[in-house]
Parts: sequence; C-alpha cells; structure tokens
Amino acid sequence: MNELVPDKARIDRAGLERIIRRAAELQAQERDIGEGLTEPELMHLGYDVGIPAAYLQRALLEERTRAIQLDDSKLAGWLTGPRQIAVQRSVPENAEGIEAALGRWMIDGELLSVKRRYPDRTSWEARQDMFSSIKREFKVGGRPYRLARAKEIVGTVTDLEPGRSHVQLSADLSNTRRSHLTGAATVTGIGGLATAIGVTLGVALPVALLPIGLGLLAGLAIARHRRSRVEETQVALEQVLDRLEHGEIPRSGKPALGGVGTIKRIADEIKRSLGP
Repeated sequence: MNELVPDKARIDRAGLERIIRRAAELQAQERDIGEGLTEPELMHLGYDVGIPAAYLQRALLEERTRAIQLDDSKLAGWLTGPRQIAVQRSVPENAEGIEAALGRWMIDGELLSVKRRYPDRTSWEARQDMFSSIKREFKVGGRPYRLARAKEIVGTVTDLEPGRSHVQLSADLSNTRRSHLTGAATVTGIGGLATAIGVTLGVALPVALLPIGLGLLAGLAIARHRRSRVEETQVALEQVLDRLEHGEIPRSGKPALGGVGTIKRIADEIKRSLGP
C-alpha cells in the first residue's frame, strides 16, 4: 500500500472536539429541555452522556464565571472596564480547608471583614476601622491592599473530588466605575461650560472650543485609567489563588479582628518595614 495514503484516516484534535461537541448536542436534542435545565437535571444528563461529574461541575462553574465577565458590552464597559471580574482555579485541598484559609487571608491579609455568609459562598468588604485605614494608607508590610477598593469580594469553594476543590473569587467594582465616570463627566462639563462662556463673550471660535476639547480628552483619560485599576485588582485576586494553591496561608487558627493584637501587629510590621 502506498505510504502516502494511510489505510485508516486519523482524526485530529480540532476534529475530535467538533465531533464530541456535536454528539453531545444530538444527545441533548433527544431530551425536552424547554427553556433550560436545573443543575441536578444537568448532572443527570451528563451521567447519561458519560461525562464524569467532576468535569461537568467544573465546566458549570466556569460558565458561571464567564457570564460575570461578559456582563459588560455597553459604552461604559468599553470606557472603564467591567463592572465585575472573576478568577477561578482548581486547588489541591478539600473545601473545608480552603474555606478556612481563604477566610483567614481575607481578614488578616487583605484587611476585609465578612459582609454576608451564604450556604455556598462568603462575601467580604473593606474594613473601616482606624488601624486598617492606617495600614492601607501607609501600605504597611509593603502591600497595596488592592482588594479593599472593591465594593464586595465573593468567594465560592466547591469540592470537585477528594482532595481537590474549585475556588472562584469575584469582585464587584461598580463603586470605582461610578466614581471614574462621575470624574470624567465633571471634567468634560467644566470644559463645556468654559467653551459656552467663551462663545458668549465673543472669543474666537477656535480658542473658545479649546476648553471643551481638552475637557473631553481629560475625561476620556480619567475613565480609561480605571481599566488599569481593574487589571491590578484581577492580579490581586490571582495572587490569593496562588497562595491557596501553594499552601502559603495557614489552614488553622482564628483570624485577628482588632484590638490590642492589631496595634501590636501594626507596630511589628512597621519595624519589619524599616529594617534592623
């Protein structure tokens, strides 16, 4: 047989993915799913198709995160970046241990406090006590505490299989979007007002239009600057996952909540920052 003509056609990876995806679609079409499926119905369908529950659960969690990240498609999203961001990772630890470590780090490491506790997730917000404000302002310990900028941080930890969990962290940054848009609108408005006054006073039109042009440019710069802040917050979320993945956060012990212990820690951290 000619060596250039294989006796059996091989299916490349792209083709294999298309075939599997299409087969799953055909399998799903045999069921009346109406407007959608509940999570238990989806898991049952996956069982019938032969998809392991751990993979299906992980895909479901990733889809929920994708829905958050695709939340913004309007002009405000283009100007300032997304209203919410989310990161996720599979971590080699059971959910109970990860939840304990995550809660400890958010309080001690990020200077947050628990906002709400739900059956399947916990949310945090920035602590507003004096000592936390001092630590953030002076970046005690050499850290910028970027998660404290968010209106809310939400953490969800789900068991994937024994000894491995899926961790998702999301940040609601709607507060920073609002402040940047307000600042941009204010600067642009001042430029427009100056132009209107100039036209009223009979200033030459090219000169009168200069303030509104500068105002538009400055407003755009203010709005777009938030995108870099969003990226910094996303990196901060990823760094929390890094610490969880590499076991850098103690799984035991109670987080400190303030008082004399907080004062002592601030003093100790200042001493470490200043060096010997």
